[in-house]
Amino acid sequence: MNQHYVTLLENKLRASANPAEAAAMAAYMRDLFPFLGIKKPERAALTRDFLTEHGLPETEEELLQVVRTLWALPEREFHYTAIVLLEKRMKKAKPERAPLLEQLIVTYSWWDTVDLLAGKLAGSLFELYPELRGEYVPRWTESDDLWLRRSVLLFQLHYKERTDAQLLFALIRRFAGEEDFFIRKAIGWALREYSKTDAQAVRNFVAAEKLSPLSVREALKWLDAHPSNND
Repeated sequence: MNQHYVTLLENKLRASANPAEAAAMAAYMRDLFPFLGIKKPERAALTRDFLTEHGLPETEEELLQVVRTLWALPEREFHYTAIVLLEKRMKKAKPERAPLLEQLIVTYSWWDTVDLLAGKLAGSLFELYPELRGEYVPRWTESDDLWLRRSVLLFQLHYKERTDAQLLFALIRRFAGEEDFFIRKAIGWALREYSKTDAQAVRNFVAAEKLSPLSVREALKWLDAHPSNND
């Protein structure tokens, strides 16, 4: 069933391929991946139509296998669609999803998939099963893989008042000396999002810590644009 499901979905997307758009989309992503040339609104509509007709795979196990098969296809739209399918069954996700998310983060890695996998899927899974943090947060923190380190900074991105600020600040201190653009950007992004929940805590942290100019600029961007929230 899984292969038939993927074949139907693959054929539906390939039928809407646009080579001219594909070249432009690939260039935007530094030609790291081939594209079918389907822009997000059209891809969303195609996926919605497909799910209306065929539904999601019946079980979590089948869903994860479908996602693995989609991720093995070269064109980037299949990876985006795999993420959408995982989101559709997020509330019923099982802890066994965690190893797959880790695998996806380190496979065909770039910010366009990693940030969704970390900020939405891993973040939601770690809220559903807090015990997973005890395994994955330390491992991702110490990983040699850039994208896992970025992911551990971003998994609380949408937690708002549920953010473990002590953990967030500890992770940022751990990575503050890294020179990689994606780590420095993630530090600023995580702080910027948390500043919408606790403005003073972020201002105090930024003032006290030695962060890169990029991280500081990103961290304070929302606060500087909304000075009334600085009280």
